[in-house]
Amino acid sequence: MNILILGGGGREHALAWAVKQNPKCDRLIVAPGNAGIAAIAECADIDVLDGAAVLALAVENAVDFVIVGPEAPLAAGVADALRAGGILTFGPSAAAARLEASKAFTKEVCDAAGAPTAGWARFADRDAALAHVRTTGAPIVVKADGLAAGKGVVVAMTLPEAEAAIEDMFGGSLGAAGAEVVIEEFMGGEEASLFVLSDGTEVLEIGTAQDHKRVGDGDTGPNTGGMGAYSPAPVLTDAVLKQAMDEIVRPTVAEMARRGTPFQGVLYAGLMIEKGRARLVEYNVRFGDPEAQVLMMRMGAQALDLMLACAEGRLAGARVNWAEDHALTVVMAAGGYPGSYRKGTEIRGLGDLPETSSEMVFHAGTVARDGKVMANGGRVLNATARGASLAEAQARAYGLVDRIDWPEGFCRRDIGWRAL
Repeated sequence: MNILILGGGGREHALAWAVKQNPKCDRLIVAPGNAGIAAIAECADIDVLDGAAVLALAVENAVDFVIVGPEAPLAAGVADALRAGGILTFGPSAAAARLEASKAFTKEVCDAAGAPTAGWARFADRDAALAHVRTTGAPIVVKADGLAAGKGVVVAMTLPEAEAAIEDMFGGSLGAAGAEVVIEEFMGGEEASLFVLSDGTEVLEIGTAQDHKRVGDGDTGPNTGGMGAYSPAPVLTDAVLKQAMDEIVRPTVAEMARRGTPFQGVLYAGLMIEKGRARLVEYNVRFGDPEAQVLMMRMGAQALDLMLACAEGRLAGARVNWAEDHALTVVMAAGGYPGSYRKGTEIRGLGDLPETSSEMVFHAGTVARDGKVMANGGRVLNATARGASLAEAQARAYGLVDRIDWPEGFCRRDIGWRAL
């Protein structure tokens, strides 16, 4: 098969790495890709939000299967354009991608499906939102309704923080994403991620993970897109998993089908677990980043078979073959992230690192220039490893980190601490 993956981050490098291991993959193209992806696949520099351009690339290259990595092309309807052009595609329609693209839509679906989640209210008016938080008090959660690249959620522990978040969002800091806000009750507990495939009818659980959102050790400092992750998530016990699938995931998939917008692709449920029960924090409609890195490290070549079964409506007979192992990834970021940071610094030593089924450095924000690998983003590398125990996976991942020569980069030194 000729396969096209859309995206250019660490998630897409991990997806490409897993897909490449499957003998079904003859030719692999990634658009736009990055320096790490270029070592294992062809890269195509196109606008992945332009459905017509993506379809033209697929047709020109006789692509049999497209995997859409990030959320923005899904919200823009790229999967719809590909399917309309007769291309087998992994990823939801724009209508189904609203489960991530609109926080309020997700809440309405949860209410209709009876799925447990935080109490909520939606506001298109700044003054009404301010009045609500002043009545309700803190802690409280303020969310931009639309896609904000991981920056649209503020967990306000004080009333002034909540007011500042509302002023900020209605003030235009997030553009159209913040034109409406959703304000939710604060949920205590431990957060974890559940990943399932859905072909519109059937659902298949494919893994669990926990990530570290805050920039500093001990989960301190500002929120980021994720500074590391590990799989599986110990807090998602068999009992909690069953409750989440029965009360949250399956009712959501059934409600989406009832609405005439069946969900096909990967559904990523962010869950808050307290006293042995899960409530939904949010849905994403694609693999997480950096969670994809640990999931792909554990799944390997079977990831392609499962995605194909999902896209072809064959999930009823599909199974995941898990090894009794653990995986952990450490994000190396540019100094200053998640604030302002420098691009264009050189990263040395990558060529000397192992690239095996148990140790791999996935590239997130890199570019190749004159034979050198340069940092080209905030989150730049994902040092990823697997082991028989989480402690072994952690030791291997930090072993990779310590061999990378990049003085301008930094990482947390405690990924996995909660489980360990």
